[in-house]
Amino acid sequence: MTKIGLEIHCQLTKLESKLFCKCKADYRNHPPNSNICPICVGLPGSLPMLNKKAVEKAAMISLALGCKIPEKISFFRKNYFYPDLPKNFQITQYNAYGPTSIGSEGRVEIQNNEIRIRRIQLEEDPGRLIYEGSSEKTLITLVDYNRAGTPLVEIVTEPDFETPKQVRIFLNVLSDLVENIGVSDPYLEGALRVDGNISVGDGNRVEIKNVGSFRDIEKALHFEITRQQSLLGRNIPVQGETRHWDEARKITVSSRSKEEEQDYRYIPEVDIPVVIIDAITIATLQRQMPESIVARKESYVKKYGISTQVADVLASDKFYSDLFEKAHNEANAKEVANIITTDLMGFADTREKKIELKLTAKHLSDLVDAIMSNKITRNSGKIALQEIVKTGKSLSEVISSLDLGHVKDEGSLEKIIDEVFKEEQKAVSEAKQNDDAVNYLVGKVMRKTKGKADPSTTIEIVRKKLSS
Repeated sequence: MTKIGLEIHCQLTKLESKLFCKCKADYRNHPPNSNICPICVGLPGSLPMLNKKAVEKAAMISLALGCKIPEKISFFRKNYFYPDLPKNFQITQYNAYGPTSIGSEGRVEIQNNEIRIRRIQLEEDPGRLIYEGSSEKTLITLVDYNRAGTPLVEIVTEPDFETPKQVRIFLNVLSDLVENIGVSDPYLEGALRVDGNISVGDGNRVEIKNVGSFRDIEKALHFEITRQQSLLGRNIPVQGETRHWDEARKITVSSRSKEEEQDYRYIPEVDIPVVIIDAITIATLQRQMPESIVARKESYVKKYGISTQVADVLASDKFYSDLFEKAHNEANAKEVANIITTDLMGFADTREKKIELKLTAKHLSDLVDAIMSNKITRNSGKIALQEIVKTGKSLSEVISSLDLGHVKDEGSLEKIIDEVFKEEQKAVSEAKQNDDAVNYLVGKVMRKTKGKADPSTTIEIVRKKLSS
């Protein structure tokens, strides 16, 4: 049996300042080592000042994931040496004396599978290591501390995933969730990073780090499952270790032996007092939470008559939910929702593909209006959507270049139907006896017109010819 757990690092990108100082939380547009202060780099005598807004944003994530928030939270020093960690320890949270991290015991349901959240902790992000050089002999390592101290929430799940696909689905849902509640922009580089812990059968647990995207974490987990199964099949024990994802070679490579909790020598952070989070604070945060996914789903069903299944899919994805809000009106809402969930989500089912979309709300609105007014067929609309997504061309340009115009003229359709009747004489005989066989003939007409024939007009003509 395969067991997979995740450690997700989510930067609180909506904050103005870092977790323990007044340096900017947005480090991305600064020259290396310019967005720092004595607190960021741990100079002697500097003292951390806890960012109240960071605590509130982290608490909102805990509430959204159904976690329990303790009345008192506290911070610890996690001791380890690494070049990107200027203090030689990281200020984080640790449930050493009972639950004192910002959240624990949460639950998220993904496609009828319950994923348990072990804990959520607020901590500071380390700096960044940048490697330069064309080979191992010339490789040099540069350190940029601009990111050091950026507010970060670590979400640790139980090993409840059985397949990489489940992991990918969960991460897409989580990405939408943190964006929806306004705590993070998951599309920013490095804003949402994932480490995977995986074990196969009775083998040791292996941690996979250095994974750059949701697409790659799925690939890395697939590779690691195969690697561990191969070792166990040859009676070779799986070593408990940390492995890195080599994106170029699409494999995991050994990095170091896996540290245990005791290796970090956690000690209480005496420079940050215990923080009290009372019931009034939690109630205030709950009122600040935006419309929930459940409320949005119910609104779609009641207001527009969208099916429960379509509303559930649409409401759970903020990117597509926002697109729906911009593209629809009361008349076309149902069709806009259907095209997004049945067609568009199939073209762009990952956040990487969403970023690459050239489709705008106007594109989508124009497309739906053209289908509803019978200017193009539903099938032609799908072809047009594929082209718009890739090129960003207007609907009129796409219809013209791909010859997708609706064939509704009865004279033109009669000629095509006559051809089908000559080619399919056996089917014509069956259709005269069995009404279900009519669909076969209509399908043939659709193929000849590349899906451009008007369905209702085609059926009417076919039935008329069969009865004559």
